[in-house]
Amino acid sequence: MRDIDTPTDTESENAMLRRRITALEHDVQNLRAMMTPLLRSSWRGKWSPKLFQWVQYEPRDVVELTAAVPEMPLPPPAPRIAIVTPSYNYAEFLGKTVMSVVTQSYPHLTYVVQDNNSTDGTAELLSHIAGRNSMQEPRRLILRTEGDRGQADAINRGFAAVPDAEIMAYLNADDILLPGTLAYVARAFLKYPEVDVVYGHRIFIDSDGMETGRCVLPNHDRSTIMWMDYIPQETMFWRRRVWNRVGPFDESFRFAIDWDFILRAHEEGFRFRRLPRFLACFRWHDRQKTSAMRKVGADEQKRLRQRHLGYDPTGKAIGRKIKRYLRRHVLFHRLYKLRLLGLDRDQA
Repeated sequence: MRDIDTPTDTESENAMLRRRITALEHDVQNLRAMMTPLLRSSWRGKWSPKLFQWVQYEPRDVVELTAAVPEMPLPPPAPRIAIVTPSYNYAEFLGKTVMSVVTQSYPHLTYVVQDNNSTDGTAELLSHIAGRNSMQEPRRLILRTEGDRGQADAINRGFAAVPDAEIMAYLNADDILLPGTLAYVARAFLKYPEVDVVYGHRIFIDSDGMETGRCVLPNHDRSTIMWMDYIPQETMFWRRRVWNRVGPFDESFRFAIDWDFILRAHEEGFRFRRLPRFLACFRWHDRQKTSAMRKVGADEQKRLRQRHLGYDPTGKAIGRKIKRYLRRHVLFHRLYKLRLLGLDRDQA
């Protein structure tokens, strides 16, 4: 009988194979690291969709696109805007999010931070911010700490505290608004009284707040939105009449609450408009989407397509339906990169 500490030939072979696999995985990672810059600068990389490509170049400072452009005065009375941020143990990013809202110079703002009894120092952070940034009427900062049933419930609770809002939006606890966004959006709604929902271009930032990509969108496409949610949630604002008709957010969704809201608004005939300006930054980081959440997201997207299309299409069918929109998006993005597409910075 062999000694139990002495490995068999099979065990030795398995150990050798594991070492080889580890070495190969390491080589693949190195090869990807070497090839990624080349792919991004290649023809294929330049003409690929950027809708969900968070990393397009090396991290760099976010350039405030509106810094050199003076804000135009708003005709009185300015519509009241309500923004809700749902929060749960996101103190790491929440400070930047809150400051991006309370430092907006917009005169009629109510900002609600709806926190689900966080245990990571969020309460102390918010108390500190409130002490340093007092907002006097008609500007209000409302900090609410109470248990909730998830993101949708938290947002619904926040909006319930602001029944007088004319324009509404929610901003996740890790995203940020760009300077001047609220005044720009308010002017857009005043300029286009027939429009019910607006959104704009987005900037991708990493966990350190460094810019890693941009996404420029073509005009709104009512047919494509049935197949794919391409609207940057952090840039989307809507009128109170939309909320009164299709709100509140459906708490049965964890991942696709905004797409469900968008599709229901479309069914009711509300009008959407893409604004020609970068409005907010979407932050990507390790805490966002686990493999479990990706599965939840895929299941919810399938559920929405079945509800609004009447069946569950294959990936190939979805690809065919969104191909035209993606081509237009790539064209718009390339024109912007080549400085041939002017972005309207000071007027809607």
